[in-house]
Amino acid sequence: MAKQNNISRRTASKAKAVWRSFAVIIVFVGLWHAVYSLHIWDDFLLPSPLHTASAIGELASDGLLWDYIVTSLRRFVSGYFIALALAVPLGLILGWFVRAYNYVNPLLQILRPISPTAWLPFIVLWFGIGDAPAVAIIAIAAFFPILFSTISAIGRIDPTLLKVADMFGLNRFAFFVKVAIPAAFPQIMVGLHLAIGTAWIFLVSGEMVGSQSGLGYLIVDARNNLRNDMVLAGIFLIGFTGWALDTLMRRLEHLIGKKWGAAAENEKH
Repeated sequence: MAKQNNISRRTASKAKAVWRSFAVIIVFVGLWHAVYSLHIWDDFLLPSPLHTASAIGELASDGLLWDYIVTSLRRFVSGYFIALALAVPLGLILGWFVRAYNYVNPLLQILRPISPTAWLPFIVLWFGIGDAPAVAIIAIAAFFPILFSTISAIGRIDPTLLKVADMFGLNRFAFFVKVAIPAAFPQIMVGLHLAIGTAWIFLVSGEMVGSQSGLGYLIVDARNNLRNDMVLAGIFLIGFTGWALDTLMRRLEHLIGKKWGAAAENEKH
């Protein structure tokens, strides 16, 4: 009975959260329309919500809407998983071997603040135009949040766990795989989650360089054709797609967290 009550409360809480979010969106659209109605700017400079929605409908009717979204998602997933494949193993190694981390940390701290777009001239020279620049930009943007969260997660493992592992006869490799990584998982997921947002932001920059498809290209093409309603449509499509990715990541975080005993930690977020 208590379990059913808890489930009912969680369901009601989620429903309220959905309605609150919906209300905020309605208020935002209402304010946007009110500003548009005041004619502070010309219609060309500030398209109305209706014109923006019509532009999205135009993309859908032309069959281009999903093409733009799917192309951007394909590039994003490619770049994100390249960063994941490089940053997590490197972070595990540097987090475990502190002396090695101390040697390379100054270089990492120099490279980390550099915007991924600053590398664009070299990326275009190295990889040409098309998908490669966008994928490379996304990989760079996602790399450092994943790397440093992984290093930090390994560094925060309770030393008592190592003593307990020794008592049960676990060697260092077995401890690392069976104890250290699951214990560090919640904080690693923080980095993975953060990297989703960071990399998605820079996707547009990557697609604005030599791409002939994707949401970033949609914005550039609409700007060149003086279609500010389509520019706003592209901006909101980027926002909604990024929100969907963030929501999916939260779900995945919770499901994997259950397996490694981190569900309670994930529920707090």
